[in-house]
Amino acid sequence: MPPAKKRGQPVARHIDELPGHNIRRLHQISVGIFLQELGELGITPVQYAALQTVANHPGIDQRTLARAIALDTSTTGGVVDRLESRGCLERRTSPEDRRARQLTLTDAGMQLLDEAVPAMLRAQELILGPLSPRQRAEFLKLLHLLVDTNNAHSRAPSESMK
Repeated sequence: MPPAKKRGQPVARHIDELPGHNIRRLHQISVGIFLQELGELGITPVQYAALQTVANHPGIDQRTLARAIALDTSTTGGVVDRLESRGCLERRTSPEDRRARQLTLTDAGMQLLDEAVPAMLRAQELILGPLSPRQRAEFLKLLHLLVDTNNAHSRAPSESMK
């Protein structure tokens, strides 16, 4: 039974029962595990997402990359700037639209991605470690349902590139 409400006071809520709080906590844990596994490579989860997406779609422009990894264009520009300054990405002017910048991985970017993938997979295994194979499948199914259904509520909605 919930605690009694006194006049002028909000009803007490246990934050551990709120999905948003638990999603935020899981995000913190996920980032912590990612950085634990990939820390020596000096790459963040968002940088990994950018590198992997560019590897999967060579020549992708920055705006499309931003939509694919669900970031606003200015944040994506900063991510690309950092990866370019590390020598991992190259920006080229699009022959079709001189305002657009197409992105490609450099040899250093491909090497970094090759080194990152095994550690990233270990991180995913650690995150899902407490779940059985059946629970993992169900969790991922429900997670995709929540993300896909609520995508329009994001400040930077994603556009799938599958």
